[in-house]
Amino acid sequence: MTAPQDVRGLARWLSRPVAPVSALGISLALLHGLLAEALPAGTWSRFLLLVAGVAALSLWLIHWHARRSLRVLQGVGEGHVPPSPENLKAALLEARGFPERCFSFALQSWLMGALMVACVFLPWVDAPLSLGPRIILVGASLGSLTALLIYLLVVRRCREAVERVAARGLSPLEVVAAAPPRRLHIRRRMVLFTAIAVLTPSLFILDATVTRASRAMDDVVSARSPGEQDAALRRADDGRGLVVAGLVAVLVLLTAYLGGTVIAAPLRAITEDATRIAQGDLRPPRVIAAEDEVWAMSAAFAQMQAQLGQALIQLRRAGLQISTTTEQLVATSGEQESGADEQASSLNVTSATTEELARSAQQIAGNAESVSTIAESTFGAAQSGQRGAAAFLGAMQRMKQDNQAIADAVVRLNKRVQQIGKVVEFINEIADKSDLLALNAELEGTKAGEVGRGFSLVAAEMRRLAENVIRSTKAIEQLIEEIRDATHAAVMATEAGLKAMEAGTVLAAEVDESLSLILELARQTSHAVRSISLATQQQQTGTDQLAAAMGDILRVTEQNSAATKQMAVANADLSTLARDLKRVVERFHVAVREEA
Repeated sequence: MTAPQDVRGLARWLSRPVAPVSALGISLALLHGLLAEALPAGTWSRFLLLVAGVAALSLWLIHWHARRSLRVLQGVGEGHVPPSPENLKAALLEARGFPERCFSFALQSWLMGALMVACVFLPWVDAPLSLGPRIILVGASLGSLTALLIYLLVVRRCREAVERVAARGLSPLEVVAAAPPRRLHIRRRMVLFTAIAVLTPSLFILDATVTRASRAMDDVVSARSPGEQDAALRRADDGRGLVVAGLVAVLVLLTAYLGGTVIAAPLRAITEDATRIAQGDLRPPRVIAAEDEVWAMSAAFAQMQAQLGQALIQLRRAGLQISTTTEQLVATSGEQESGADEQASSLNVTSATTEELARSAQQIAGNAESVSTIAESTFGAAQSGQRGAAAFLGAMQRMKQDNQAIADAVVRLNKRVQQIGKVVEFINEIADKSDLLALNAELEGTKAGEVGRGFSLVAAEMRRLAENVIRSTKAIEQLIEEIRDATHAAVMATEAGLKAMEAGTVLAAEVDESLSLILELARQTSHAVRSISLATQQQQTGTDQLAAAMGDILRVTEQNSAATKQMAVANADLSTLARDLKRVVERFHVAVREEA
């Protein structure tokens, strides 16, 4: 049956060879018992029933064990477990270890099944005790051969399962890291395979021979005539018991073929990859699943292939860089060779320019001294201006304090005027009441006649006095109103003066800050001018040294011209080597793995 196209159903597909191979082994065992006439007459039906029950139980246990051994692989295939790198590595380890588990459990099932059949069948049919070891011997021999055949069939499927799991998102190096080649047991496996291949047919031949010889001996002893003895000997010569041995030998040959295929398949794949690499076709490394020493060789080959691909890629890049660099060097050498002559001719112009620069440096030094003097004068004027601004700011603050005192005095005067107004109002009320009382008194005196005439005169006089008081209080109120207006105007004027003083104070502060900034700039300017003056003096010294060095540069230029010609020859040789390296690297066609 063909393998699934994806990981889905892969776990069930791995354990499918168990049932048909087990059925083949059971058929051979039954055929041997039938041809060898090992069972008592009339017991075959019960024996078949017992074997079928034990076989069904063993197959169920094997499949149950397979499901437990491939839990992660089955979960990834059915979508219950996410295909993360950790889960894929766990599924890969399950697939790699499943053949050995399957072999071990199949062999245990055969041994336990044969023992169970022997223990149940002998007392059930009252068979002789010598039949029990024969059943166990046949079960052990066929069980080992069947388990080995199951292992060989399962291991091929497990290799394909490893490749399918790795294709879901694991690189060959990650597969090698997840399943490092630690156990190297191919020698032990070959010894076990040879022992099973040799002993299994021998045991069947031995069992058939011993059984036939024992039965013939009993028949000869029990024969009553020479004819019966001859018939017993002819039955002993019958080779039907050896038919199963021949079939087992054929099965051993099939197992040997599968074993050779299992060992040769990864070696053939590695050989194909190595041949392809030798021909220059370097593809991305692939997972070549194997076991024991072959797996160690496959892992080492995958690592070598990956490192070889990286080395060739780096070598190709280096070759391209060397080729490009050599071409640039060759071009640069030509330019340098032509530029050396131009440089030599330019040195004379540079020397004249250097002398002119020395003269300019002297003029700059003189100008720098003049600028330094002006900067110091500016710094002194800025200091005087800052002191004047500070004095002006103090005067403005004192004027602000005086205006504030005047404003406070005017406010107090306004309050006193208001109090006087209240007193005048009180006097005015008293005068109104006195006038009214005087009027009443005058009326009462007039009513009294001659007797009250004196009282009327007094009342009339008091009335005139009250009226004079009222007129005086009105005049006082008018004066108070004028004073109140004047004080209010004074208050407004003082407030305006205060605001003007505050604005003047702010402006004076700003002037003081500006003068401080000017002072700091003048200080920095003075320092800078002194630095410039020192630098110009150093520049003058440097120009003198430059003029002396121009001669040395001219000599070095001539030497560089000779060295440039030698470098041009070396660059030509290097360019030839780069082309040779490029031809060697281009023999390999490196394929890059596409990232998902």
